[in-house]
Amino acid sequence: MLSAAVFAVSGCGGFLDTCYNINQTDEINSRNAGSIWSFAYAFYAPLGHGLQSIDYNVFATVSDECQQTSPSSEALYFNRGVINESVNPLFTRYQDCYEGIRAANFFLDYVADGKGEALLALNRDIVTDEYNYKRDVQSLNWFIAEAHIAKAYYYSELIRMFGGVPIVENFDPSTEELVSRSSYDACVEYIVEEIDNWKNSLALNWDEYVDREGRFTYGVALAIKARTLLYAASPLNNPDNDRTRWEEALKAAGDVINSGMYSLAPDYDMFSGEDPLSSPEAIYIVRTYVSSDPEKANYPISTPGGQSGACPTQNIVDAYEYVDTPDEKNPYLNRDPRFYASIVYNGAEWNGRIIAEGPSETDDMANTNASRTGYYLRKFLTDELNLEQDQTAQHNWIAYRYAEVLLNYAEAANELYGPDVVPTGQQLSARQALQMVRDRASTSLPQVTASSTDEFREVLKHERQVELAFEDHRYWDLLRWKDAEDVLNRPVQGVRISKVNGVYSYTVVDVAERKFNEANYRLPFLRSEIENSKGTLVQNPGY
Repeated sequence: MLSAAVFAVSGCGGFLDTCYNINQTDEINSRNAGSIWSFAYAFYAPLGHGLQSIDYNVFATVSDECQQTSPSSEALYFNRGVINESVNPLFTRYQDCYEGIRAANFFLDYVADGKGEALLALNRDIVTDEYNYKRDVQSLNWFIAEAHIAKAYYYSELIRMFGGVPIVENFDPSTEELVSRSSYDACVEYIVEEIDNWKNSLALNWDEYVDREGRFTYGVALAIKARTLLYAASPLNNPDNDRTRWEEALKAAGDVINSGMYSLAPDYDMFSGEDPLSSPEAIYIVRTYVSSDPEKANYPISTPGGQSGACPTQNIVDAYEYVDTPDEKNPYLNRDPRFYASIVYNGAEWNGRIIAEGPSETDDMANTNASRTGYYLRKFLTDELNLEQDQTAQHNWIAYRYAEVLLNYAEAANELYGPDVVPTGQQLSARQALQMVRDRASTSLPQVTASSTDEFREVLKHERQVELAFEDHRYWDLLRWKDAEDVLNRPVQGVRISKVNGVYSYTVVDVAERKFNEANYRLPFLRSEIENSKGTLVQNPGY
């Protein structure tokens, strides 16, 4: 089944022209039925993608997954724990989310009370053109449901970053009324209500409407709900460990599984080029423009046009288990196959050659702007693009996928019932759900023997670290688990590589310090936003 893909653009004239002027008079708009579709697609435009989360690169550099090669980067504000009310690189995401909410509210107001159907019928013979008219009306009804899901999605992004935020329900440009900040729990309730009220009005898929690929579907709504409720049940947001919250998270993830709409892809290496579009695992995809930007940002500096960029750390490399006896002379042999699909290492074949990072070799780590960790990013990138000749490739960001849902489910099931109980009404135990993910990677991975809830929780955390590496989960997982003050106050590590008589040796070294403060569990609102709110927006503690 072809999964949904969203076309994310910046500015006008991309896959979706979202620059329709919403300030046109009602008289002009009423003469143009096409304005419905312009306004509908507009609430999709602010959807971000993880290939340009920070420093025009992956967000992994703010956690222990990657080290940014550049000595000057926005990631450093996170790495050094100096995010404050004057400096928050993610505040543009705050603005994007509210732009999406504003666009959804505007669209819903524009077509409310039958105005949309009337506009579709204007200057049209709905008898002779009955088929197309009904098709347009159905699309309009789907769009209305999608606008509500879009609001749920944007609020889920906002509360992950900031905790409770203002809930703006209506679009009314004539009023200057300011909305007070809602609590985190109230925001979660709102998100769930939007999804529950509108999920059954969404299309199941776009198999019969290829031109509508990229719009939200029933399965996407379920996945948004599952992630939102997992976060709400986690220690950061559930300090009293309310069992009810875990039950809600379990059911939400179980609903995705029980729908039977998705399955794990046969191969983990599915993140580059057009591969995600044919994956049975992809629930929602953001399809970016054709470019070589991710490759330019992350190819080794020794590859013409490459800038090294986000370089995986020894911390994440150590998380990949061995599927066979380790080789003392080569630590990269016999690893979990997900390692080879995600990371470029010394001796790996990449860009049509063998990476050689020893002294005086092509990729010598002493070279200016070479990787500081000894590793380069592979996941998401198309191999062997000629950057000097501006060769490009399609990039697709998988925002939600089935493996995450299985791990969400496993986490909630374990917290409620331990590793091996199949909850009533569900199909899997926590261990079975997690094992499905591991078996897809390799059936040769070590057996999971954890028997208690506490032991299995650590196994689950490890599995998420590996399975979801570099996909914009690690930092937020550490926050919601309340593990960030421990993990993100440790140095990130890499290797120092030497070569004697043709044999490489590797020494693990600290590459950079990390600093995380208690206040950083929530991001700060910018001071200007606080001032503009005239006191209705309350800053997060510690800023």
